[in-house]
Amino acid sequence: MQRPLRFVVEADGGSRGNPGPAGYGSVVLDPATGETLAERAEYIGVATNNVAEYKGLIAGLKAARELAPDAQVLVRMDSKLVVEQMSGRWKIKHPDMKPLAAEAATVLPRSQVTYQWIPREQNKHADRLANEAMDAGKHGRQWEPSASTAVFDRGAARALATPPAAGPPGDAAAGAAAVRAALASASGTTASAAASAPAEADTLFAAEGSGAPEPAPAAAPGTTAAPASGWGPDMGTPATFVLLRHGETALTPQKRFSGSGGTDPELSPAGRRQAAAVAEALAARGTVQAVVSSPLRRCRETAQAVADRLGLAVVVEDGLRETDFGAWEGLTFGEVRERFPDDLQAWLDSPKAAPTGGGESFSAVTRRVSATRDRLLAAYAGRTVLVVTHVTPVKTLVRLALGAPPESLFRMELSAASLSAVAYYADGNASVRLLNDTSHLR
Repeated sequence: MQRPLRFVVEADGGSRGNPGPAGYGSVVLDPATGETLAERAEYIGVATNNVAEYKGLIAGLKAARELAPDAQVLVRMDSKLVVEQMSGRWKIKHPDMKPLAAEAATVLPRSQVTYQWIPREQNKHADRLANEAMDAGKHGRQWEPSASTAVFDRGAARALATPPAAGPPGDAAAGAAAVRAALASASGTTASAAASAPAEADTLFAAEGSGAPEPAPAAAPGTTAAPASGWGPDMGTPATFVLLRHGETALTPQKRFSGSGGTDPELSPAGRRQAAAVAEALAARGTVQAVVSSPLRRCRETAQAVADRLGLAVVVEDGLRETDFGAWEGLTFGEVRERFPDDLQAWLDSPKAAPTGGGESFSAVTRRVSATRDRLLAAYAGRTVLVVTHVTPVKTLVRLALGAPPESLFRMELSAASLSAVAYYADGNASVRLLNDTSHLR
């Protein structure tokens, strides 16, 4: 019996303005060779990013159906929203999304399609097609294949494309099990532990070489069980950032804006006690191999307390500084609301809006923190690093690891001297292992 064809569909969409002039791009690939089998791109007029992403998905699925209507298809996108909604794990609430998701679900039978999130840098082909479509629309034209300059790394296609899962996309256990089995089979290696949070708190900050394989969840009925040895191909020891918010200052209990443009306060007596407590807790774990700190005084003092206890040096990294809150520095939220109501509302509504008086937007902070993260990952590959920083950088690193939207920054609690942790793997994925742990302060 002939095996069914397998395709990889990569899709993306963009909007210059959100909403604004928008377009999508999608490509169908042969997972075995990385060969481009079909490309689709279109300028769709004024729309949002999410609408353009969904339209790119639909176009890619239709292109795969034209090639082989019975093919198994792995869809890879850098839109966490689309991947999670089409996988059935997130509800679809927006009225513009519901009909598009329904259309995408009917292009091919559910049993033939699996969804996988990938980092944006691994979706360059579809991204380039979407931008070409938007460029064409800017000049009053539609995209033409003959004008495309999109380039795809075939080696990356062979390494990253995996046969899709057999179960329905809403069945997370079945999908994960089948993908792990396919990855292990394709690589010819024994699968070992990768990106999943361990069950025991003591393993959250696993030191180099200390991680043990984790059991795979049971496969759903009617699917192929995953290998007993772990979660996928061995990605090696991850770089683990143990994220420590600094201890309290005099401004902390008053809930005043305290960023990088203010008075740079020192730790209060309570903050020094918190720093000592976290130092003892981390010494007991014994897994931190390096200490990196924001240049602001409250972080350097917290970091030094831990480093002295661990016998390590403190490396200062300017990119870990807190947001510059401009004219809001030293004010409470209520005071800002009274003095700058319009600016505050704009800041709450958009990550591109900056605080009054030349402050720093969340978009700017995200770019800075992302670049800092990448530098630290290159410098501390495979190591466990204590990163002593502030509320916004910690929340930003967690948000990026989860692929969550910017508004999630307002939905996380982060206490003074709390610990969070993110593990970064060689395939570009990340795993949030801890958030806002204050057990060491009790």
